[in-house]
Amino acid sequence: MPEKTIWETIRLQGSELLEKLKHVIHEGNVRRVIIKQGDRTVAEFPLTAGVVGAVLAPILAAIGALVAVLNDCTIEVERAVGGSDGYEE
Repeated sequence: MPEKTIWETIRLQGSELLEKLKHVIHEGNVRRVIIKQGDRTVAEFPLTAGVVGAVLAPILAAIGALVAVLNDCTIEVERAVGGSDGYEE
């Protein structure tokens, strides 16, 4: 069955948000991360499969800096999922 795309919205504060995002990215099926303030897109980071280590560090640093200065910030995560029912465990 072809891959499907799902979106997850993360609404936490400060370091909690960054830790949740790190966990989500390390799961390995994240295609894109979008940071929004209200309805406005502030930043968008496309991620390719296998993004780890040295490549991931500057992205997380940029997201952390944005989250630190923005109020009412949400992060949207685009994920690729597959399998017979559309979800992987």
